[in-house]
Amino acid sequence: MQKIKLIIFDLDGTLVDAYLAIESSFNYCMRKLGKKPKSSALIRRAVGWGDKNLLAPYVDKKDLFTAVSLYRKHHKPSLRKHARLYPKARLLLRQFKAKGYKLALASNRPTEFSLILLKHLHIIKFFDYFLCADKLKHGKPAPEILNKIIRRFTFKKSQALYVGDMTIDAQAGRRAGIKTIIVTTGSSSLSEIKKERPFKIIPEVSKLADLM
Repeated sequence: MQKIKLIIFDLDGTLVDAYLAIESSFNYCMRKLGKKPKSSALIRRAVGWGDKNLLAPYVDKKDLFTAVSLYRKHHKPSLRKHARLYPKARLLLRQFKAKGYKLALASNRPTEFSLILLKHLHIIKFFDYFLCADKLKHGKPAPEILNKIIRRFTFKKSQALYVGDMTIDAQAGRRAGIKTIIVTTGSSSLSEIKKERPFKIIPEVSKLADLM
């Protein structure tokens, strides 16, 4: 992949393991609304579509605004307490930056919370640009987020690579017309990922160095 000049990363499940933080905030919200807590597995499977979509199936429609407010208030300290980078993720970003790649971030997580992660985990300095779904009409799997990032750098799509962890990442990459690599550390199963036929599937983000 010698032509690649821009690498776009997803955040949750790709670079960052924030599942414990999400679970903690989700079940805090459930308890406050008099609902039963949900299992780690169920919550993990629902991650990736933004916090409103995460909560909506489990609360009454009239309570959704309150639920999101409760979740977000709790989630700020929860991220700082529980979120971790995946092994060698920081080293990977440092190496790519040193080699001259432009690095960008494309996340369905709201901007405010993406910034908390980027700053708390000390990786914001590696990114030339980041864009989140709350700044767009459509989040992933729509290709809008990837197309806007590529246009910002004025690269050809053949010069860009997208790295995510979910089927919606594979779908967004395909719809945007760029090579997409999926890691299996996220909330989509290997069989689900294979059905989307991404360019490559790797077990963890650190293995991306071998491909580049």
